[in-house]
Amino acid sequence: MAPKAQKSPKGQKKGKKKAKQPLQVAEEEEPVNMESMGHPEIYPLVLTTKTQEIFNCRTDEDFTDEQTYKLIKKEDILADLLNRAAVSDFHPVKKIVREYPGDELLLVYDKDFKYGLNFYLIGTEEGKENFLKTPEVPEEQEEPKEHAPEDMYIYKPPLSKPWVSLGSEKEIEEESVKESKRRVTYMISRKRSQFGAPVAFRDQNASSVKDAYIECASYVDKNYTLTQAEKDIGLQVIPEVKGTSTQTRWAFPRNATTQYYPREFSEEEKESLEQSKSLVDFLNNVSTSVEIALQQNEIMNTFINDWKNLAEEESTFGDKSDTHLKEYQSFTDLHSTMEKMITCVSWHPTIYGLIVVSVAVRLSYEERVHFSGKLLLQPSLILFWSFSDPIHPQLMLESPDDIFCFEFCPSDPNIIAGGCINGQVVLWDITAHADRIENIKSGGSRSKKATLKPMFLLEPDSNKEAMYIRHCAVSSIENGHRKVITDIHWLPDSFEINRMGSVFENRSGINCQLVTCSADCTICFWDIRPLKPTSTAATNAAATTTATAATNNNTNSQQPAAEKKKEETIEIPFDVPSTFLHLDLSWKPLSRIKLSKGETSLDHCPTKLSLGEDPLLCRIQGTSSIHVLQKDKMLNQIRALKAAEINPYHNLEAGLANMLKPIDDFCTKFFVGTEEGEVIYTDWKMERDSETGRFMSKKPVNLYTVHDGAVHTVQRSPFYNDIILTIGGWNVAIWKEEVMTGPLLQTCCAPKRYTAGHWSLTRPGVFYIGREDGYVDIWDLLEKTHEPAQSQNICITMITYIKPWTFSSKQQFIAIADYYGTLHILEIPWTLSHPSFNEVSSVNYYFEREVRHLEYVQQRKLIRDQEKKEMALELVKKKTKIYSKSKEHLEAELKLEYESYLELEKAVLFSLGLGKVSEKGPYMEMI
Repeated sequence: MAPKAQKSPKGQKKGKKKAKQPLQVAEEEEPVNMESMGHPEIYPLVLTTKTQEIFNCRTDEDFTDEQTYKLIKKEDILADLLNRAAVSDFHPVKKIVREYPGDELLLVYDKDFKYGLNFYLIGTEEGKENFLKTPEVPEEQEEPKEHAPEDMYIYKPPLSKPWVSLGSEKEIEEESVKESKRRVTYMISRKRSQFGAPVAFRDQNASSVKDAYIECASYVDKNYTLTQAEKDIGLQVIPEVKGTSTQTRWAFPRNATTQYYPREFSEEEKESLEQSKSLVDFLNNVSTSVEIALQQNEIMNTFINDWKNLAEEESTFGDKSDTHLKEYQSFTDLHSTMEKMITCVSWHPTIYGLIVVSVAVRLSYEERVHFSGKLLLQPSLILFWSFSDPIHPQLMLESPDDIFCFEFCPSDPNIIAGGCINGQVVLWDITAHADRIENIKSGGSRSKKATLKPMFLLEPDSNKEAMYIRHCAVSSIENGHRKVITDIHWLPDSFEINRMGSVFENRSGINCQLVTCSADCTICFWDIRPLKPTSTAATNAAATTTATAATNNNTNSQQPAAEKKKEETIEIPFDVPSTFLHLDLSWKPLSRIKLSKGETSLDHCPTKLSLGEDPLLCRIQGTSSIHVLQKDKMLNQIRALKAAEINPYHNLEAGLANMLKPIDDFCTKFFVGTEEGEVIYTDWKMERDSETGRFMSKKPVNLYTVHDGAVHTVQRSPFYNDIILTIGGWNVAIWKEEVMTGPLLQTCCAPKRYTAGHWSLTRPGVFYIGREDGYVDIWDLLEKTHEPAQSQNICITMITYIKPWTFSSKQQFIAIADYYGTLHILEIPWTLSHPSFNEVSSVNYYFEREVRHLEYVQQRKLIRDQEKKEMALELVKKKTKIYSKSKEHLEAELKLEYESYLELEKAVLFSLGLGKVSEKGPYMEMI
């Protein structure tokens, strides 16, 4: 009551006309409205003990049951308000006191709290006179007062008011259920004569009467599924009432005691311990180590995780706010009738915005055998996707079976080689369709350089209809691989090899040889040129490869052979180019290598290999601008060949040249990943067997078992040619060529199996790894070396391939393929695409430091082995020394021991005072 009444004086500043407004507000805010009870002159108050002592109105002393009121002077109340201000109990009614016309106010003690508080003040002269005179009450009003309860609460029913609409009737009308359909009326009639007639029921065989029994059993229709699109529900908010009960489980009470005081030694035991020498020695021995331990705990934190803070730097490269891959585009083959997965991805080397993928049916070996007839009707394709049309492929390359790996030819991107699941190598030539997928625009008179227009800037309607292209040549099934080809690479154009694996100089200047590995435990080298050329063709090839006259002579000399060949072979379709016609169904590997396991007859099963530099990757430790310049250079070479109408791949009948310059100091070793998780460093050059005299594959130089699953990535760094990344199973390893002690970095097991990986093209310390749960782990060696820098979810299924690509110096993309056949194109952020100023040297220093660490570990290992050998030799010497002692040595040792015993005995007797020292020497005599 008191705090609420303090708001009334605020109305005095507004004028005399509004003087009564604060009082009305106070009365409305009071808990008990006296005006509603018929007494507007009564104002309840709360008088504290101190106020009662000041005004001599103490309860049970000044006020009794007979004397319940007292007259208080107005001057005394005003003086109290002046002295105590807002603390005064009369502060809520100070306005009433000031405006009171009389000199004394009537204060009444409300013992029964009739008006809610212990006192109330009568604020009018009329009310005071009525209270003091006690007017007579009629009998009709006295009777209910005699029987009324003590609180005298009078109930007043609520008054009805007109209803005001707030819009709820519309909601009720909308939620109400109304009949929307017309009711169906049925009329059932019966003859009047049959009313009341008796009815006789009898049993009847349902199967004997036609249409008497029809069974309508329920079943699940797979072609029809009912989905609930929308549902209208009306709810009424009501209080939820729930009745619950519980029974406390009673436990039998037990009396129990416990000893809470410590056990102490007695006084005698304490004195004996204080005087014991063993306790003093123990404290003297331990006090130093305890002091050192306490000092170490104060100096350094013993609970810090050193491994977690290893190789972490405070400075980071780039802004951490932009570190996630951003979705840019996605491609899915919607026209395929069977479920397929993506097996290999490759960006076009010269045309930006064009990406090529190979797809295969998601079936196991047993399922392929079971559905072999159906699979023959399904084409095996390589799809060309463009950014301008994510639905329709631009080109479709047909193959005899599903392709699991392919690669563009570095010399001519129109030549593509791929490996099938049945072990065949396939070649395509898309030169006739190059105008469909490329758009080269001349720069005019001001610029002599050719400018490239990206595919996603073309009109979508220009490449709408897909075109099927048949393969040019396929290898022989009998002489090729027996199982699926898991990896394929073009050999660089700087060298070529022969049957024995010797390296020679490549005078043609184009890529003419391939290397493949398969699950049949073999690695094959292939040459796209014929192995047995004519003499004229060999002479012309040795003399020159660019002269037009020599080419014409070569063509004329081979006309009879070509005519004979046409008579023997079947005519090819008109839409298939004759570039590799001499290889079709007769192509055999130039050389075959097997990775033997040594003493056993089994061989290693290779899955991935890495010979040297990847000609399609950036060879210089530079930025993407150098990469773009290399692509422009390759594009200019292709344009020059097109302008001169000279394509060296159309003149391969010349075959291999006989006179080649060998390269002596060439490294013929390469890395191979196997199906068992092994990493092998071996040599492709063959050696002659001393027993049989045949050329055989060399034994592996080194073999490391670091992966706990099949190796699916063996890739050299685009910045350091001697750094190799291998991914397999649940871990990752980084190797350095010619370091035979082991990997530079080997990660711990990941939560999910790794399925794909690739180096970053612009940052030397970054690589991407795909997992079987659809996540991509991004590793940054400058930030963390024991765990990924970040992980990002790309899809809901297994990632099958990862391939980054540089579009420009400001924009890079990464292609991520999944098991469901979807190709995700994501944009690489700035922090993952732009290296710092000294990142190349920092990563190189990290690799050199790891090499020194491996050398140190190897040295320590040798030292430990040598120490073990020396300890073993000393132990053997001690054993042999004990058994080789002669009889004289044993007697001499016993004599010395006996003399030392006598000396000890004499010294003890002398200390006890039982002997004396003789004059002749330090010998004692008994007393």
